[in-house]
This record gives sequence, C-alpha cells and structure tokens, in this order.
Amino acid sequence: MTDARAQIQQTLDENDVVLFMKGTKEMPQCGFSSRVAGVLNYMGVAYRDVNVLADEAVRQGIKEYSDWPTIPQLYVKGEFIGGCDIVTEMTLSGELDQLFDQKDITYNKDAAEKIRAANA
Repeated sequence: MTDARAQIQQTLDENDVVLFMKGTKEMPQCGFSSRVAGVLNYMGVAYRDVNVLADEAVRQGIKEYSDWPTIPQLYVKGEFIGGCDIVTEMTLSGELDQLFDQKDITYNKDAAEKIRAANA
C-alpha cells in the first residue's frame, strides 16, 4: 500500500484541487462523483480528477489516507474537505466559496451564486 500512498501524496502535492472519484470529470461513473464533479465543473475550478476505478490500490489507499470510507473525496491544497454530502452542503452555504477564497483557488463566483439560487 506504500506505493499507492506515495502516488496519492504526489498527486496532492502537485495539484491544488484533487477529486478522487469513480470515473472521470468528463464521464463520472456514480451519482455522488457526478454531483461533486458537476459543482466543480460548473464553478470553473481547475482540478485533477483521479479515477479510483482504474486502480484498486488507489481506491483502497485513499480511504486509508483520509480515514474516510467513501468516494468521492475532495482535497484542496492537500487538505481533505469531504465527500459528496459535505461538498454539497458547503456549496449551498457558501463555505466552499470561502474556502476557495482563503486557499487562493480560482472559481466563478457568479456560477456559485447560481447554484445557490437554483437550490433556494
């Protein structure tokens, strides 16, 4: 598992925003991954997607790395943010915007407002 852990750490070190997901950002393969990728895509966030279905060691390794049992998992500047429910809540409350602002992550503020307005 150390190879997977090293690969995960390298991915997090080299990318400001990383989504470990089932499938890819262009073609998610589960509803939860699709929801988080959809939020990031709509908000125009540049992020690295890691398809855990392509590598069983990474799929297991990321759960151990974060001590979080489910996929997707969002990381910002190496910090584990959460899965689908947490990202959804943070998006709707504006906390995700605040996090992106604090961490100097570029995103479309108007798109974030449209998501909240559509879910109000």
